[in-house]
Amino acid sequence: MSEPLVARMREFGTTVFAEMTALAVRTASINLGQGFPDTDGPEAMLERAVAAIRQGLNQYPPGPGVPELRQAVAEHRKQHYGLVYDPDGEVLVTVGATEALAASVLALCEPGDEVVVFEPYYDSYAAAISLAGAVRRPVTLRPVEGRFTFDPAELRAAIGPRTRAILVNSPHNPTGTVFTLDELAAIAAVVEQHGLIAITDEVYEHLTFDGVRHIPLATLPGMRERTVMISSAGKTFSVTGWKTGWVCAPRELVTAVQTVKQFLTFTSGAPWQLAVAHALREELPWVGGMRDGLAAKRDRLMAGLSAAGFEVYRPAGTYFVQTDITPLGFTDGLDLARRLPELAGVVAIPTQVFYDRRELGARFVRFAFCKKDEIIDEAVARLGRLRGAV
Repeated sequence: MSEPLVARMREFGTTVFAEMTALAVRTASINLGQGFPDTDGPEAMLERAVAAIRQGLNQYPPGPGVPELRQAVAEHRKQHYGLVYDPDGEVLVTVGATEALAASVLALCEPGDEVVVFEPYYDSYAAAISLAGAVRRPVTLRPVEGRFTFDPAELRAAIGPRTRAILVNSPHNPTGTVFTLDELAAIAAVVEQHGLIAITDEVYEHLTFDGVRHIPLATLPGMRERTVMISSAGKTFSVTGWKTGWVCAPRELVTAVQTVKQFLTFTSGAPWQLAVAHALREELPWVGGMRDGLAAKRDRLMAGLSAAGFEVYRPAGTYFVQTDITPLGFTDGLDLARRLPELAGVVAIPTQVFYDRRELGARFVRFAFCKKDEIIDEAVARLGRLRGAV
């Protein structure tokens, strides 16, 4: 039989997360690769989900999402960002942010349209763009004075006559950067000038550190009407397995995304939606405590990585620390990531797989710090073996 997979998806295969997680299991290594916490979210939220199951809320909820969650999302947008969305028509619940992003790209991009992405990018972005038959146009984030940023001239140069959308992820995975107001203004200027749609992945919106504030692109002048704003409960409330996300956008854009979404998963699990509605209203103080804990874990991991010989970039948000491996004598992050279990008993993610131009990211490796302190301490102790391993 000839290759059954459609040509546009053949470049993808198994995700790097699946490969590295399997490697961690096979070698009994510490997994600092995939970004999931090893502790659960707030107890009252978990109990709300259990109660919903026991009360029989186990059948199809409404396609746009249960009214309680849509209302809670709208309240959250207004309270935190001053953005007003109608819960009946401008809020759509999805199976996590990954589905929200895929449904948005599939709904809004025709074959041959171009989508601007900032590389390194989360791997599902490339797959969603390919599924739509669209074309990626990468703009590279590079380290400047200790943080990753882009050149506005490169962004402007990436725009062409077929550009349809720009995909913006801030706080940014995998670099940990949080776009500044000036950076967002440069993006907004391009969106307005060329009549583009902005799709914003903001799943780490509450996980920023050192007083850095997350600013949604939709809050800038003229951007609400052009932005599909995507968030999720998974990272905010430490329930990545619940796969509960949402889209906020003008009615016509939400209608377009829902038209596609209904033929992907139809709807999302009702018990989790009710629990997340509670969490958005009642558990943000818990999130604040978790954020402070994550900042301490970040500093703990950064200190250990620096002591092990990595060049370390201080993230302003997310779960991740980006490192440069060249001070240790390594030059290929993918090769090092595959050897790390043997060399140090640790698994990380090679950042180069998130680039179109992989050579630009060959020297970077990403580590997750959303783990228990004792796990981080053992991992950095093991990573100390890398000195002199070349």
